[in-house]
Amino acid sequence: MSVALVTGSGGLIGSEAARHFAGIGLDVVGIDNDMRRQFFGEEASTAWNVRRLGSELGSAYTHHDLDIRDRDGLSKIFERYGRNVAVVIHTAAQPSHDWALRDPFTDFDVNAVGTLNLLQNVREHCIEAPFIHCSTNKVYGDRPNGLPLVELSTRWEIEPGHPYEQGITEDMSIDACLHSVFGASKVAADVMVQEYGRYFGMRTACFRGGTLTGPAHSATELHGFLAYVMRCNMERRTYKIFGYGGKMVRDAIHSHDVVGAFEAFFRDPRSAAIYNLGGGRYSNTSHLEAFALAEQISGIEMITEYQEANRVGDHQWWIGSNAAFQRDYPDWKQVYDVPMILKEIYEANVDKWTSP
Repeated sequence: MSVALVTGSGGLIGSEAARHFAGIGLDVVGIDNDMRRQFFGEEASTAWNVRRLGSELGSAYTHHDLDIRDRDGLSKIFERYGRNVAVVIHTAAQPSHDWALRDPFTDFDVNAVGTLNLLQNVREHCIEAPFIHCSTNKVYGDRPNGLPLVELSTRWEIEPGHPYEQGITEDMSIDACLHSVFGASKVAADVMVQEYGRYFGMRTACFRGGTLTGPAHSATELHGFLAYVMRCNMERRTYKIFGYGGKMVRDAIHSHDVVGAFEAFFRDPRSAAIYNLGGGRYSNTSHLEAFALAEQISGIEMITEYQEANRVGDHQWWIGSNAAFQRDYPDWKQVYDVPMILKEIYEANVDKWTSP
């Protein structure tokens, strides 16, 4: 028996990873205690996704309602499966800047200490298993906001000819900048994953994601950009825009393309790898551009409210470069761009997200 152990298995990337690795023949052990519901309320609950995994995957999926802060509980799971664990895919996290500010202890305990708990269990019980960590581009703090930007009609863009014109690479420093409390906890986790790779020779990868998205997102205001744009449009909610004229830019990568990258690393792992992973130049959008696409897809006009102040540590422009990962894994290819992503989100939720 070969096991893929997936934390945050009810979430966007976790559920996609569970289905994907079951599809290539692994038994999947999912760990998820629906803490997203505690973070963001009932509409953000991932319970529906866990039920769907059980229905779709049957005996190939075993679920554990466990908090990754529970060291004893994690140890029992790792002791049970031992060296049958072929890969660990760590997607569980507290993902919001705003929420972290309200409760920094929980944010750090989940993001940093929870990651350490998993790493140590892998070291003790299945040290050969690749450890795939969902990090974030927020480890770069607000340093991207120091890039020379030009204001266009619907977006900010980097100055033509800049070294990062085709996307920000992993050589951008994470030091001496503002991260937000959430960003700092994710830095701690990111560095610890690297350290277990270098210090203990484990096969680890930090995937510093841009906007990760797809129809399995339990979209809510504080987390889930494109899915929340589509949800607001379809349910006639007011979407609050925070600063930068609504022209802030995000690259967006579909969960399908993310887990394809995970599989590539699983099949040919390295130690202490660091990769930016996002939509890149292939798939990116500003808020204004996303609103226009949502209106085009649904035929419904967006309702928006502008607030002048941007969120602390928020990126004005982020387009990451996937070049480092593509050099190491040249067979990996992106499939989805932003219009495809929004259309799929719409079609997956057209009977669920309706106007009151």
